Amino acid sequence: MQTILVVDDEEDILDLLEFTLENEGYDVISVLDTTKIEALLNEENIDLILMDRNLPNIEGSLFIQQLRQKNYNQPVIYISAKDEDKDILQGFERGADDYITKPFKIPELKARIKAILKRTSKKQDIIEYKDIIYNKLNKTLKISNKKINLTHLEHNLLLEFLNNIDKLLSRDYLLDAVWEDSYNLKTKTVNVAIKRLKKKIDPNNHKNYIKAIRGEGYIFA
Repeated sequence: MQTILVVDDEEDILDLLEFTLENEGYDVISVLDTTKIEALLNEENIDLILMDRNLPNIEGSLFIQQLRQKNYNQPVIYISAKDEDKDILQGFERGADDYITKPFKIPELKARIKAILKRTSKKQDIIEYKDIIYNKLNKTLKISNKKINLTHLEHNLLLEFLNNIDKLLSRDYLLDAVWEDSYNLKTKTVNVAIKRLKKKIDPNNHKNYIKAIRGEGYIFA
Protein backbone atom coordinates (compact mmCIF):
# COMPACT_ATOMS: atom_id res chain seq x y z
CA MET A 1 0.00 0.00 0.00
CA GLN A 2 1.32 3.43 -0.96
CA THR A 3 1.49 6.12 1.71
CA ILE A 4 0.60 9.77 1.12
CA LEU A 5 1.52 12.54 3.56
CA VAL A 6 -1.00 15.42 3.50
CA VAL A 7 0.02 18.80 4.93
CA ASP A 8 -2.63 21.53 5.31
CA ASP A 9 -3.56 23.88 8.17
CA GLU A 10 -7.30 23.60 7.41
CA GLU A 11 -8.77 20.60 9.17
CA ASP A 12 -11.77 20.33 6.83
CA ILE A 13 -9.44 19.96 3.84
CA LEU A 14 -7.38 17.38 5.71
CA ASP A 15 -10.54 15.41 6.49
CA LEU A 16 -11.70 15.60 2.87
CA LEU A 17 -8.35 14.48 1.46
CA GLU A 18 -7.94 11.71 4.02
CA PHE A 19 -11.44 10.35 3.29
CA THR A 20 -10.95 10.58 -0.48
CA LEU A 21 -7.51 9.01 -0.59
CA GLU A 22 -8.26 6.20 1.85
CA ASN A 23 -11.25 5.27 -0.31
CA GLU A 24 -8.79 5.02 -3.21
CA GLY A 25 -6.74 2.49 -1.25
CA TYR A 26 -3.92 4.74 -0.03
CA ASP A 27 -2.54 4.91 3.48
CA VAL A 28 -2.80 8.56 4.58
CA ILE A 29 -0.89 10.53 7.22
CA SER A 30 -2.29 14.02 7.89
CA VAL A 31 -0.54 16.91 9.64
CA LEU A 32 -1.46 20.55 10.22
CA ASP A 33 2.07 21.97 9.96
CA THR A 34 5.65 21.03 9.09
CA THR A 35 7.08 20.51 12.57
CA LYS A 36 7.06 16.68 12.45
CA ILE A 37 7.51 16.11 8.72
CA GLU A 38 11.24 15.40 8.70
CA ALA A 39 10.84 12.86 11.50
CA LEU A 40 7.98 11.21 9.58
CA LEU A 41 10.08 10.97 6.44
CA ASN A 42 12.81 9.26 8.45
CA GLU A 43 10.42 6.82 10.13
CA GLU A 44 7.81 6.10 7.44
CA ASN A 45 7.99 5.06 3.79
CA ILE A 46 6.28 8.11 2.29
CA ASP A 47 5.49 7.77 -1.44
CA LEU A 48 4.02 11.24 -2.04
CA ILE A 49 3.57 14.56 -0.23
CA LEU A 50 0.52 16.78 -0.79
CA MET A 51 1.65 20.18 0.46
CA ASP A 52 -0.27 23.38 1.12
CA ARG A 53 1.80 26.56 0.76
CA ASN A 54 0.06 28.88 3.24
CA LEU A 55 1.19 27.27 6.49
CA PRO A 56 1.57 28.87 9.93
CA ASN A 57 5.25 28.22 10.66
CA ILE A 58 6.86 28.32 7.19
CA GLU A 59 5.75 28.79 3.61
CA GLY A 60 5.20 25.29 2.22
CA SER A 61 7.35 25.57 -0.89
CA LEU A 62 10.25 26.99 1.11
CA PHE A 63 10.02 23.99 3.43
CA ILE A 64 10.10 21.58 0.47
CA GLN A 65 13.07 23.46 -0.97
CA GLN A 66 14.90 22.91 2.34
CA LEU A 67 14.00 19.20 2.27
CA ARG A 68 15.40 18.89 -1.24
CA GLN A 69 18.68 20.43 -0.05
CA LYS A 70 18.82 17.67 2.60
CA ASN A 71 18.40 14.98 -0.11
CA TYR A 72 14.77 14.10 0.63
CA ASN A 73 13.42 13.27 -2.82
CA GLN A 74 9.81 12.19 -2.23
CA PRO A 75 7.53 13.54 -5.00
CA VAL A 76 5.49 16.60 -4.06
CA ILE A 77 2.20 18.03 -5.31
CA TYR A 78 1.38 21.52 -4.08
CA ILE A 79 -2.33 22.12 -3.41
CA SER A 80 -2.51 25.85 -2.98
CA ALA A 81 -4.70 28.93 -3.28
CA LYS A 82 -1.69 30.69 -4.82
CA ASP A 83 -2.87 30.45 -8.40
CA GLU A 84 -1.05 33.15 -10.34
CA ASP A 85 1.41 32.07 -13.03
CA LYS A 86 4.36 33.42 -11.04
CA ASP A 87 3.25 31.41 -7.98
CA ILE A 88 2.94 28.18 -9.95
CA LEU A 89 6.33 28.74 -11.59
CA GLN A 90 7.87 29.41 -8.20
CA GLY A 91 6.33 26.18 -6.89
CA PHE A 92 8.01 24.13 -9.61
CA GLU A 93 11.30 25.93 -9.00
CA ARG A 94 11.02 24.91 -5.35
CA GLY A 95 10.70 21.19 -5.90
CA ALA A 96 7.14 20.53 -7.10
CA ASP A 97 6.36 17.52 -9.26
CA ASP A 98 2.87 18.91 -9.89
CA TYR A 99 0.74 21.88 -8.84
CA ILE A 100 -3.01 21.99 -8.19
CA THR A 101 -4.82 25.21 -7.36
CA LYS A 102 -7.64 25.58 -4.84
CA PRO A 103 -10.53 25.04 -5.14
CA PHE A 104 -9.71 21.72 -6.78
CA LYS A 105 -11.82 19.00 -8.37
CA ILE A 106 -11.55 15.59 -6.70
CA PRO A 107 -11.41 13.56 -9.98
CA GLU A 108 -8.54 15.73 -11.26
CA LEU A 109 -6.69 15.40 -7.95
CA LYS A 110 -7.01 11.59 -8.01
CA ALA A 111 -5.84 11.41 -11.61
CA ARG A 112 -2.77 13.56 -10.95
CA ILE A 113 -1.84 11.59 -7.84
CA LYS A 114 -2.12 8.34 -9.78
CA ALA A 115 0.05 9.71 -12.60
CA ILE A 116 2.77 10.97 -10.24
CA LEU A 117 2.90 7.72 -8.29
CA LYS A 118 3.03 5.64 -11.47
CA ARG A 119 5.93 7.72 -12.78
CA THR A 120 7.93 7.98 -9.57
CA SER A 121 7.48 4.41 -8.28
CA LYS A 122 9.69 3.18 -11.11
CA LYS A 123 12.34 5.79 -10.34
CA GLN A 124 12.37 4.87 -6.66
CA ASP A 125 13.55 1.38 -7.54
CA ILE A 126 16.80 2.93 -8.77
CA ILE A 127 19.08 4.92 -6.48
CA GLU A 128 21.66 7.11 -8.20
CA TYR A 129 24.27 8.96 -6.17
CA LYS A 130 27.52 10.35 -7.57
CA ASP A 131 28.87 7.46 -9.70
CA ILE A 132 26.79 4.83 -7.86
CA ILE A 133 23.74 3.18 -9.45
CA TYR A 134 21.88 0.74 -7.20
CA ASN A 135 18.85 -1.24 -8.36
CA LYS A 136 16.73 -2.26 -5.37
CA LEU A 137 14.64 -4.75 -7.37
CA ASN A 138 17.46 -7.06 -8.43
CA LYS A 139 20.07 -5.82 -5.90
CA THR A 140 22.62 -4.91 -8.54
CA LEU A 141 25.28 -2.31 -7.90
CA LYS A 142 27.34 -0.40 -10.44
CA ILE A 143 30.05 2.11 -9.66
CA SER A 144 31.48 4.07 -12.59
CA ASN A 145 29.59 1.58 -14.83
CA LYS A 146 31.41 -1.38 -13.27
CA LYS A 147 29.33 -4.09 -11.62
CA ILE A 148 30.22 -4.75 -7.96
CA ASN A 149 29.28 -8.05 -6.32
CA LEU A 150 28.12 -7.78 -2.71
CA THR A 151 26.95 -10.27 -0.12
CA HIS A 152 23.36 -10.12 1.19
CA LEU A 153 24.56 -8.31 4.32
CA GLU A 154 26.64 -5.86 2.32
CA HIS A 155 23.65 -5.07 0.10
CA ASN A 156 21.50 -4.29 3.14
CA LEU A 157 24.23 -2.19 4.72
CA LEU A 158 24.83 -0.17 1.56
CA LEU A 159 21.09 0.35 1.04
CA GLU A 160 20.76 1.70 4.58
CA PHE A 161 23.52 4.21 3.84
CA LEU A 162 22.00 5.19 0.47
CA ASN A 163 18.65 5.82 2.16
CA ASN A 164 20.36 8.05 4.73
CA ILE A 165 22.92 10.07 2.76
CA ASP A 166 24.75 12.73 4.80
CA LYS A 167 23.19 11.48 8.05
CA LEU A 168 25.20 10.26 11.02
CA LEU A 169 24.27 6.63 11.74
CA SER A 170 25.43 5.16 15.02
CA ARG A 171 26.75 1.60 15.27
CA ASP A 172 23.78 0.64 17.46
CA TYR A 173 21.38 2.02 14.85
CA LEU A 174 23.07 0.05 12.07
CA LEU A 175 23.01 -3.14 14.13
CA ASP A 176 19.25 -2.84 14.64
CA ALA A 177 18.51 -1.75 11.07
CA VAL A 178 20.71 -4.14 9.09
CA TRP A 179 21.28 -7.28 11.13
CA GLU A 180 18.27 -9.57 11.44
CA ASP A 181 19.27 -10.83 14.88
CA SER A 182 21.36 -8.16 16.56
CA TYR A 183 20.65 -9.10 20.20
CA ASN A 184 23.94 -10.92 20.86
CA LEU A 185 26.06 -8.92 18.44
CA LYS A 186 28.58 -6.26 19.39
CA THR A 187 29.19 -2.94 17.66
CA LYS A 188 32.57 -4.27 16.51
CA THR A 189 30.56 -6.40 14.07
CA VAL A 190 29.53 -3.18 12.33
CA ASN A 191 33.13 -2.01 12.05
CA VAL A 192 34.20 -5.26 10.38
CA ALA A 193 31.27 -5.26 7.92
CA ILE A 194 31.87 -1.64 6.93
CA LYS A 195 35.56 -2.30 6.40
CA ARG A 196 34.68 -5.12 3.98
CA LEU A 197 32.07 -2.99 2.21
CA LYS A 198 34.55 -0.12 1.78
CA LYS A 199 37.08 -2.48 0.19
CA LYS A 200 34.52 -3.45 -2.45
CA ILE A 201 33.05 -0.05 -3.29
CA ASP A 202 36.24 1.99 -2.85
CA PRO A 203 39.23 -0.37 -3.04
CA ASN A 204 41.76 2.42 -3.56
CA ASN A 205 40.23 4.59 -0.82
CA HIS A 206 40.02 7.55 -3.21
CA LYS A 207 36.29 8.30 -3.03
CA ASN A 208 35.81 8.18 0.73
CA TYR A 209 32.09 7.36 0.54
CA ILE A 210 31.90 6.15 4.15
CA LYS A 211 33.38 8.42 6.80
CA ALA A 212 33.95 7.22 10.36
CA ILE A 213 33.11 9.72 13.12
CA ARG A 214 35.12 8.76 16.21
CA GLY A 215 32.88 7.66 19.06
CA GLU A 216 29.71 8.39 17.06
CA GLY A 217 29.27 6.19 13.99
CA TYR A 218 29.43 6.60 10.21
CA ILE A 219 28.28 9.05 7.53
CA PHE A 220 27.77 8.13 3.87
CA ALA A 221 28.57 11.21 1.76
